[in-house]
Amino acid sequence: MNETPIGIALSGGVDSTAAALLLSREHRVRGFLMNIGQPGFDRQLEQVETIARRLAIDLRVVDLRQDFNRLVLDYFASTYRAGMTPNPCMICNRSVKFGLFLNHIRADGCAVMATGHYARIARIDGEIALLRGLDQTKDQSYFLARLRPEQLEQIRFPLGSMAKEDTYRFVEQHGFHGFHGNESQDVCFLHDTTISEYLAATSIHPARPGPIVTPTGERIGSHHGLLHYTIGQRRGIGLPDQSPWYVTAIKPATNTLVVGKADDLLQTRLLACRANWLSGSPPQTGQRFLVRIRSTHRGSNGVIDDLDGDSFTLRFSEPQRAVAPGQFAVLYDGERVIGSGEICPQPSAHPTTLQ
Repeated sequence: MNETPIGIALSGGVDSTAAALLLSREHRVRGFLMNIGQPGFDRQLEQVETIARRLAIDLRVVDLRQDFNRLVLDYFASTYRAGMTPNPCMICNRSVKFGLFLNHIRADGCAVMATGHYARIARIDGEIALLRGLDQTKDQSYFLARLRPEQLEQIRFPLGSMAKEDTYRFVEQHGFHGFHGNESQDVCFLHDTTISEYLAATSIHPARPGPIVTPTGERIGSHHGLLHYTIGQRRGIGLPDQSPWYVTAIKPATNTLVVGKADDLLQTRLLACRANWLSGSPPQTGQRFLVRIRSTHRGSNGVIDDLDGDSFTLRFSEPQRAVAPGQFAVLYDGERVIGSGEICPQPSAHPTTLQ
């Protein structure tokens, strides 16, 4: 058995429990739990303590509440206030979970940090590479695309080559039951609260009613606060018509909601900024990749039209629906994650001045 301990991030769920079981076959394992102040933490702590006792591993709790508020919650609220759609999980993974939390685990004497993510890390031509998990229905590589190569060097994903159902069977064979139906929530700090309720309760800027306009600037109604809307949204607009209206743009500077028809949601290009490349060097103009524009997006072929510092533009082979600024475009070459960029607003093709 390898005597240098591996730190396992425990959450109380089936995936981290399975990862700990797998690692304990060949390594000394030490458990760690993040306290980020999410609702229900006391109950989670009890679950993790029970699992750690049954696994016969030490458990340490790392208090990251202030850092999580500063790095994730403030980002979440400010991105919505800017009229964009944030992805807090990607920011948390880079800055908190595989940033500050990883640093605590390494400082505690662990060689690497392991989690229950469904993704894989490999070496390709001598470079560290992030790959999709083999279970395509549970693959979490999208959420890890903001990590840096030096972070990947210090991480292990024991479940990357397993299917979710195999994970359930594996822990049940070791006497752990009751995990079915207890999947973790995507946005952990929301708990049973909607996004608009959370923002209304935490924002220092109250929601203000304002105009609803078409892409050409014609005023056709009023909204009850921009925090209640996201790109592509159909419900809650309150504009009956022969065909549905969708949110196509959010303009905080003028407190204006822009709506259009289904075709107005389609885009053939996107602009991305704050690029993060996981390969040894940035790709070249003209290279083709599979591009996912949100975690639930299956992906579409796209070509890099331009690279300018840490920004790039992509042209899709087919128009894509609801390309939302604030989300992330993640580029794949086969199973390998090449990099990502935050989707930025593009200049509007139509004015939005009120008529």
